[in-house]
Amino acid sequence: MDSSARSEDDLTHQLGEIIKANARLARQIEAGAPPHVLSEFALLLQVHLAGYVDNSLPGLPHAKQKSGRPIKSIAERLKGKGGRVRGNLMGKRVDFSARTVITGDPNLALDELGVPWSIALTLTFPETVTPHNIDKLRALVENGPHPPPGSTGARFIVRDDGTRLDLRYLRTERDRFLQPGYLVERHLTNGDLVIFNRQPSLHKMSMMGHRVRILPYSTFRLNLSVTSPYNADFDGDEMNMHAVQSHPVRAEVREIMAVPANIVSPQANRPVMGIVQDALLGCRLFTSRDAFLERDLLMSVLMWLEDWDGVLPLPAVLKPRPLWTGKQVFSLFLPRVSVQRRAAWYKDGEPDLLSPSDAQVLIADGTLVAGTLCKKTLGAAAGGLVHVVWMEHGPEAARAFLSQVQFAVNHWLVHHGFSIGIGDLIADAKTMLIINDIMNRAKEDVKSLISKVQSNELEQQPGRSMMESFENQVNQVLNKARDDAGTQGQNSLNDANNVVRMVHAGSKGSFINISQMIACVGQQNVEGKRIPFGFAQRTLPHFSKDDFGPESRGFVENSYLRGLSPQEFFFHAMGGREGLIDTAVKTASTGYIQRRLVKAMEDLMVRYDGTVRNAMGEIVQFLYGEDGMEGTAIEGQSVDTLRWDDR
Repeated sequence: MDSSARSEDDLTHQLGEIIKANARLARQIEAGAPPHVLSEFALLLQVHLAGYVDNSLPGLPHAKQKSGRPIKSIAERLKGKGGRVRGNLMGKRVDFSARTVITGDPNLALDELGVPWSIALTLTFPETVTPHNIDKLRALVENGPHPPPGSTGARFIVRDDGTRLDLRYLRTERDRFLQPGYLVERHLTNGDLVIFNRQPSLHKMSMMGHRVRILPYSTFRLNLSVTSPYNADFDGDEMNMHAVQSHPVRAEVREIMAVPANIVSPQANRPVMGIVQDALLGCRLFTSRDAFLERDLLMSVLMWLEDWDGVLPLPAVLKPRPLWTGKQVFSLFLPRVSVQRRAAWYKDGEPDLLSPSDAQVLIADGTLVAGTLCKKTLGAAAGGLVHVVWMEHGPEAARAFLSQVQFAVNHWLVHHGFSIGIGDLIADAKTMLIINDIMNRAKEDVKSLISKVQSNELEQQPGRSMMESFENQVNQVLNKARDDAGTQGQNSLNDANNVVRMVHAGSKGSFINISQMIACVGQQNVEGKRIPFGFAQRTLPHFSKDDFGPESRGFVENSYLRGLSPQEFFFHAMGGREGLIDTAVKTASTGYIQRRLVKAMEDLMVRYDGTVRNAMGEIVQFLYGEDGMEGTAIEGQSVDTLRWDDR
């Protein structure tokens, strides 16, 4: 389009069409045209008016621009997700925000956020000049918008008459003058409070307050334990940061939105953050009975503690050289709490004290007396260590505890070492023979079921047809074979096995992962049934017709270690594809359900008289939650009671 042509708004264009149609109608009336001609022109005017208000009406021709593009009517401006109401009023794009990729950093405290220099030197906070901070702000103004490396500056001065001075273009030294009452828009600095968010924001812990720590490179860095409430991982996720712009908001972020204040969620009366990944695995190894620290490593670990009092505990072993146990060191940063838990590998019938596998955790007044710490104690579980610390010593103590455990244990784990290799998945020859035997027996059992159903001897289960009964029994046989083979595979691994150590710690992996890697991947399902016949009476052309055997219907006999055959691989891909599609569909439907729930309940509020009411003042609950209890303050307690005896 050349510069002489007019570029008009769609509505202006449509108003022009209405005026033209109106003028044509007026000319026809003046010319004394017959009524049927007038009604044609009047109808045309009406169509143009309708197109101005709503251009998507069915049965009417759509009004178009010269280019042939349909015009955007008033109704379309208002409607839908990108319309005026939802797109510009209910939610809008904001200033003072930043977005980039996230990375994990175990050396940041739980509530810290590593912010790239490029972002810190772009976003600003308006600080009012007072006699107390005038010298600090003068130094920042001196640094200007492009401060020397490693320091921050300021971008604008706003005088009390409202004049804005851009520090990039100051002409005289007099322009830098500051006096109480002026505003300085300074760069973000260490310790500033910001709101951090990961979409989709599904619960209140999807937006929390963090303390800024400016770091090199271009990603946001966050502590590993705060990933759970955000549901974040580091495979390319991006997150949003909002720099708050006033002191009242900063106070709310610090007191209400800060990460420590949200460690325990009122939704399930339990923590939503715990020790995860390397630190959790490290705690499992660090607190085991055979973990001893030499003096030099102990000193190194103690340097990571935030408030170490400088006192070394008495070593557990004195001769031939002093050695400290991991439990002793762990007790140094435990707050004074008392907790009793059982480790994940606890077996029924173990003695209450001095458990052979060290599975009875006993923390007495801040000292780890016995037991190995795993996910059951350190995870985000109700009644776990994190929960008890938060309840008894407050959010700040829980934040310090979660941070210190990671600092100390990660440092120890780097020195102690942990690795995993393919050797951790190889079972001994005897176990493999047993697994092969289990598979062969399962195949024989399925064969006998097939011959029974063919000779009409299979007992029909109540409420099921003959084929349903057959499929159900085949599934039972094959699932039992997979589980039995998995149990054999798992039993062949000892406690020193690195996969087993991760499963015991709770940091990664489970029984099913071990059994699929070592023994057998198992039956693949589509829509809850074995792989259906996609060709004529068979799943793939590689099989004979009417083959109901395990191999033909998607039973994967191999383990991931041995590798899948082409047919098994194809069936596995079919099962996996269904999972992916299912996830995508569920995300869309749950998102819409949640939106409807939120819109229905957005005006509910606890009023000062303790009732829950809507915007009209109508009572929804006489007492919040029918019991008036605060969600985060509820905890389970076991009470010793006296039982009636037989007399």
